[in-house]
Amino acid sequence: MGSRKCGGCLSGLLIPLALWSIIVNILLYFPNGQTSYASSNKLTNYVWYFEGICFSGVMMLIVAAVLLVLENDNNCKCCQSENCSKKYMTLLSMIFSSLGIAFSGYCLVISALGLVQGPYCRTLDGWEYAFESTAGRFLTDSSIWIQCLEPAHVVEWNIILFSILIALSGLQVIVCLIRVVTQLSKILCGNYSVIIQPGII
Repeated sequence: MGSRKCGGCLSGLLIPLALWSIIVNILLYFPNGQTSYASSNKLTNYVWYFEGICFSGVMMLIVAAVLLVLENDNNCKCCQSENCSKKYMTLLSMIFSSLGIAFSGYCLVISALGLVQGPYCRTLDGWEYAFESTAGRFLTDSSIWIQCLEPAHVVEWNIILFSILIALSGLQVIVCLIRVVTQLSKILCGNYSVIIQPGII
């Protein structure tokens, strides 16, 4: 009973993480609060992968909803044996938790790539990825951020928002991984005892 409540808490935690991922990803489309750059496609290419909106957002909301349903004690039995039904629900929970790892892991990787690549901005040479060749070293050298003339403060904007997405998706990966390990231990360690029904000889 305790592990079921814990599992429900972990599943519920995925919902605010997913909602924040959607919000943060949307903000990436409006550097410095302006909409003109999105309409003219002057944004870093990694924002168009919809990592926070779709994968770490909507898909994780679906995963969380399914996991919460599977944690409900009032689920319909999938077979005649209660033991069999519990194992089936555990297996489904493990599958959807694994999907959660894949979705949030995708967001984590894409956000990290976007962070290291740097923003697409206007420099003295025109619109380009000013820090793409630095292999992420620009992150610790704020003196070169002035190379980006437009949008204003786009370097800070990208660093903060991509970092938040990395943190949110990283937490989602951890939560889903804990659920996978927990459910796998129930199956492998025989947490559900085998019930032998007495037969008629």
